[in-house]
Amino acid sequence: MSEVLDALVIGAGPAGLGVSYFLKQEGRNHQVLDRGRIGETWRTQRWNSFRLNSPTIRSILPGDAYEGPDPWGAITHHEFVAYLEGYAERHCLPVITQTPAIELTKDDGLFRVATARGALLARNVVIATGDQNRQVRPPGSADLPIAIHQVDSSAYRIAADLENGAVLVVGSGQSGGQIAEDLALAGRTVLLATSRNGRWVRHYRGGNTLNWLTLSGFFDVPRRELVLPSGKLQARALAGATHTISLQSLSARGVVLLGRFRGVENGSLIFGDELGDNIRFADEASANAKRLIDEYIDRAGLDAPPAEDDPAEMVEPRLPDPPIRSIDWNASRVRSVVWCTGFTGDFSWVRLPGALNAAGQPVHEDGVGAIPGLFFAGLDFGSTRKSGTIPAIAEEAARLVNRLVGQA
Repeated sequence: MSEVLDALVIGAGPAGLGVSYFLKQEGRNHQVLDRGRIGETWRTQRWNSFRLNSPTIRSILPGDAYEGPDPWGAITHHEFVAYLEGYAERHCLPVITQTPAIELTKDDGLFRVATARGALLARNVVIATGDQNRQVRPPGSADLPIAIHQVDSSAYRIAADLENGAVLVVGSGQSGGQIAEDLALAGRTVLLATSRNGRWVRHYRGGNTLNWLTLSGFFDVPRRELVLPSGKLQARALAGATHTISLQSLSARGVVLLGRFRGVENGSLIFGDELGDNIRFADEASANAKRLIDEYIDRAGLDAPPAEDDPAEMVEPRLPDPPIRSIDWNASRVRSVVWCTGFTGDFSWVRLPGALNAAGQPVHEDGVGAIPGLFFAGLDFGSTRKSGTIPAIAEEAARLVNRLVGQA
């Protein structure tokens, strides 16, 4: 209680560890607090076959350099957790595990974080828990029959854990597309309620697509230019970790494609008529990404191989005819639903007037909170399109620490 830290970092995931690295470089007395273990979310909210979408060489935290044999590969979440643990140990970062932050308040110019082990005092606080740790389900989920087992993407592990029978996956973003494929490969009957998501091929013109998009500046577009007229942000494109996944390729594996999930009526699951539009939107997003890469290659004068067709994009979609708008869950033997419908942040423990908006989410500008001394790291789309991803950490953590040190 007597020690006042220069900074307290809450969250020992990649964003929090990146901030800690730069705080140590600046010689700042700080601690990193986590509710569980280092990389807890990566341990407990990923399915068994999960691999990182970002290539390994771009999944390295500040101060490290990749020296392995497969720079453009995709590591498992288990490998990434081991990397995070090794990173904290190599750089001697001051991490306190198994200590949830119960309440964050401020008094007499100092932040106070209450924990079960006592309180910590700090001049600055960096909340690095991110805003993707609380699953969101649509209102219609409450109307599903009790006989249907519901699980969020964060709790899905393996197909064998689900009830016998067909599985409905709701949402066709990164989690939905990858989980639908995982279930299909396990021999399950899968129905996929699609959503308006883009798509990127895994490889293009001799390189990793995510790397091409990084080099071209695509991920540097500021948040303000990405906000839709509705005030929301477009969901991230479906990108397979090791290969391209498209709605067409999923249908070729036997996945039944549906429109958007609309709810339950008279014992039936109801779906919209957006399937064709959703397929076209994904196709157009893929074509636009390729066009940006082509323009970058031309602009930079690079000698890259010519464009090639991706098998996942060339296969003809197998669509229900007529389109399916309702399903009798009992007759269809749908026994499980996997919700892949997005996340939000849990900041209920932050008791600082003005720190959160009406929806309970951070009020900030590029990670700098509305309250002096309060910062947020790892927010999805927090500053740019890249924010919230591992490749953004080195740049954004350095910037936040510079602001923290500059105002200290």
